[in-house]
Amino acid sequence: MTADNSGQPTKRLLAIAGAALVLGIVAGVGVLYVTDRWSGNAVAASCPSDDGLYAAIDENARGEVAAVQALEEPFDVSTISFTDADGAPKSLADFSGQTLLVNVWATWCVPCRVEMPALDALEAQEGGDDFAVVPINVDLGSDDKPKAFYEETGLSSLPLYRDASLDTFNDLKTRGVTIGLPVSLLVDGEGCARAAVAGPAEWASPDAIRLIEAVKGGGQTT
Repeated sequence: MTADNSGQPTKRLLAIAGAALVLGIVAGVGVLYVTDRWSGNAVAASCPSDDGLYAAIDENARGEVAAVQALEEPFDVSTISFTDADGAPKSLADFSGQTLLVNVWATWCVPCRVEMPALDALEAQEGGDDFAVVPINVDLGSDDKPKAFYEETGLSSLPLYRDASLDTFNDLKTRGVTIGLPVSLLVDGEGCARAAVAGPAEWASPDAIRLIEAVKGGGQTT
């Protein structure tokens, strides 16, 4: 990460190469179509840039969440799929209308383990109709390890979601968002990833809550 003369991290993330393949433009309409990496289907590009929201994220990503970077090219993550604690299928589309903090983690990842209590505290404090923390565990094999970790750590507010296929991590890696764990995305109510951070953050801090409020407000801060 580069820094400016004041020592503050430069927030602008380089455009994510290969986020989607352009299939074509509908003649006379000008609708751009891309290939969705999760579904493999051609879909209309649905995550336009928002300069106001970009600026609000850039302005509020400081202190404990200074490493969070606004995405110059937001992308649709609504088709990311996983299972709940009972094994029932879910996707981020199920959270339509809510701002999300999506966190991809594993029990073998030490920074992930350290970060989880803060995510639990954030969900307890801020979770509701307009916001949710969505932690997606990517341990291979059975649910035993993540379930044991929840019990040992006393996580009581976070739901347990699982993607044992590693597809979520691999697709985010392909999009240039991460090379390791944990990785977190701030997702707007339309299912568009608007910011990302590779590595842990203190998500229960006032800095993090201020940043989340900026995304919830669509860039309008009070």
